Amino acid sequence: MDIVLVPGFWLDASSWDAVTPQLVEAGHRTHPLTLPGLESRDASRAGIGLADHIDFVTEQVDGLDGDVVLVGHSGGGAVIHGVADRRPDRIARNVYVDSGPPVEGEAINDQLPADGDEIPLPPWEIFGEATLADLDGALRADFAARAIPQPRAVATDGIRLSDERRYDVPATVISCEFPSQVLRDAIEAGEPWVGELARIRDLEFVDLPTGHWPQFSKPTELGAVLVEALRDR
Repeated sequence: MDIVLVPGFWLDASSWDAVTPQLVEAGHRTHPLTLPGLESRDASRAGIGLADHIDFVTEQVDGLDGDVVLVGHSGGGAVIHGVADRRPDRIARNVYVDSGPPVEGEAINDQLPADGDEIPLPPWEIFGEATLADLDGALRADFAARAIPQPRAVATDGIRLSDERRYDVPATVISCEFPSQVLRDAIEAGEPWVGELARIRDLEFVDLPTGHWPQFSKPTELGAVLVEALRDR
């Protein structure tokens, strides 16, 4: 199976380096991506919005033969949901790593402090304890060294959705910061923020207790979870 891996904010394709070997060993073909504006710290981020990231990943899907699995971490979850809306007949499964599908018009995060056209990695103090779980000093230093400013509009644009066949795309949610039961309870209660998740017809949950960046804090475990989620697919 072709697996396209979409990183979250401030990260490029290399953020998946410790995860992809297990997928390759299991017989999958991996395609970790660097999204537009994240090529380097010197890259221009002007005029790059959420739709541009969705367009870019859609183009990668179009360039592959057969069905594709999309894996999206954090803000990458909104991107892969947008691709499922555009190519519902090409996506075998969406895997949301500590993320989920946003509802129509919702921004990924319009509260992050921006500097012009970009959002630099904020100080660690802005994140909660659960977000930083298992991300020790060395891992934080490595993250900060590799971090690339995020195009501001990717975080602040509202997503545009149009094809309800996106609900036919099977999905797996890997919950890290908080237990998946929180999502199950929210769906049961009909809370609006999980409105898209609630309408996915084939939905699985997996718990991987750690912080928001399991590709750094528990890469081996994340790889194993991904392999299991895609078994027999």
